[in-house]
Amino acid sequence: MAAHIGRHLRRGAATTAVAAVAVAALTASQAPGVAERPRSETGDSQPIPDAAAELPGDDSYYTDLPELKSPAAGGKNESSIPATVLDAYKKAEATLRQDKPGCNLPWQLLAAIGQVESGQAGGGRVDSAGTTLSTIKGPPLNGKGFAHISDTDNGAFDGDVKYDRAVGPMQFIPSTWAWAGKDGNEDGKKDPNNIYDAALAAGHYLCRYNWDLSDKADLERAILSYNNSRDYLNTVLRWMEAFRDGVQEIPDGTGSLPGHRNDDPLLVTPTSPSAPPFSKPGSGAHTGGKGGNGGNGGSSGSGTPGGGSTPPDTTPPPTTPPPAPGEETPTDRVHHLEHAGGDSLSTMAGTTFGEDVAARAETSAGVGVGKVRIRFTIVGDTDTVFTGGESVATVQTDNRGVATAPALVAGERTGAFTVRATVVGRDVTAVRWEASVTVRTADKIALVEGEPPVCAVGGQFDEALTFAATRDGAPAAKVGATVTLVKAADDLTENDKGPYFEDADGEAVRTLKLTTDADGVLELPTLFAGDTAGTYLLLVETPGGGKETVELTVEAAGDATAGEDAGTA
Repeated sequence: MAAHIGRHLRRGAATTAVAAVAVAALTASQAPGVAERPRSETGDSQPIPDAAAELPGDDSYYTDLPELKSPAAGGKNESSIPATVLDAYKKAEATLRQDKPGCNLPWQLLAAIGQVESGQAGGGRVDSAGTTLSTIKGPPLNGKGFAHISDTDNGAFDGDVKYDRAVGPMQFIPSTWAWAGKDGNEDGKKDPNNIYDAALAAGHYLCRYNWDLSDKADLERAILSYNNSRDYLNTVLRWMEAFRDGVQEIPDGTGSLPGHRNDDPLLVTPTSPSAPPFSKPGSGAHTGGKGGNGGNGGSSGSGTPGGGSTPPDTTPPPTTPPPAPGEETPTDRVHHLEHAGGDSLSTMAGTTFGEDVAARAETSAGVGVGKVRIRFTIVGDTDTVFTGGESVATVQTDNRGVATAPALVAGERTGAFTVRATVVGRDVTAVRWEASVTVRTADKIALVEGEPPVCAVGGQFDEALTFAATRDGAPAAKVGATVTLVKAADDLTENDKGPYFEDADGEAVRTLKLTTDADGVLELPTLFAGDTAGTYLLLVETPGGGKETVELTVEAAGDATAGEDAGTA
């Protein structure tokens, strides 16, 4: 890591120039994945429901860059990461490889974000369980250079009962942690100050919306969703490439501490790893943040590569100017929420709901309020999620005051659930939608063509009975079916004699609950003839009206032998 000690930088000028020069050199020499796209394509080529409206933290971060590898020197420049912090990143990658294999999350991306967010938890100042020895906090989100987010956790995580602050080694704000938090070390708690919990939460956050991080475009989208700044993106990519080039594991608490942050004009780097990390006058121990919940989207200052004799300007205004002290924000204007879509919410398991949930933020006079963050939460025992696999989504209202949640996708668990909408940062009565997931159906099920099933007493039917289930003429996958050996066509009660199936203990059973496969095919287990000759009926039924009856013939031993002899003659 480059050592920058004792230099005072203003936000968005000198640091941006340093990053720009280094990134340009890397782009030309060694990092094919870092080349910039036009600014008009930055972050908005694929709309993200909550990227601009609900990000993990503020938009501050550390701008120190890894050393550029000298082509003449050869070999690798190995970066260092404290042992417990490195273990947390690798553990999160392994967990996401199982939970969301299509995401292809590399641990080096988590390490890169951890580097720019907190300097790897302040140089690895964590205990044996991965919890930071002192709370790492970002600046208050009071609308002065950052988003304006009033306290949402009563200071439980950030110690601030007036404003939210980004917290922990991966810098989540409390309102985001409330839905994004994970238990990475399996201790029964979700603690943003624990590197195992924070790293796993960051991994899940980066894997939303079915992003594949092995794809350059999706990788950029994911990083920009963490902090919507091109400079931030380039800095993270630089560190990710550096960590891919080689990492040295070092003892906890001995890591190098960053020296530059894009939002701190008076950053003092402590000389001892045991000192409180990144103190500045009047603020207490803290480290930078991330995200930009409607803030300025990172350091886009007026500095130019190479600098100049003119001192940089003071903090540039954010893209959306923060409210002046006492000025009413859009969130402050919201009096109530109204339903704006989602009147009939019911669908079959495994399908997408045909109607979207939408809420409208209004003033007391019924006027829509734009630029308000609405959080939609799925509550209930079904496994329904929003597109992308999460149960919470935050969306900013449009100029009509309407926020539309991502599409609801039903899982396999049926039943009723509720979608709740609330205003982020304001205590307004929630609005709710009742929804339900019904069972998969098949309107037809038929025996696959074959000879009528015949078997001798005491034997077993030679071929398994196979059925095909369809719905509207198409294969009906994963549909539950009830298979019953019944007494007669006009008496559908379970038979007490004749053919049977066997359970795991070898006991006779005459009713089964089965499910069609992905192609709508239902194959029955081995069917035994029983000890009584006769003609029997097997009934297969599916939700949705599918029904098929198959006649089974059980022949006496002599009859079966005679039939075989006749066939031979």
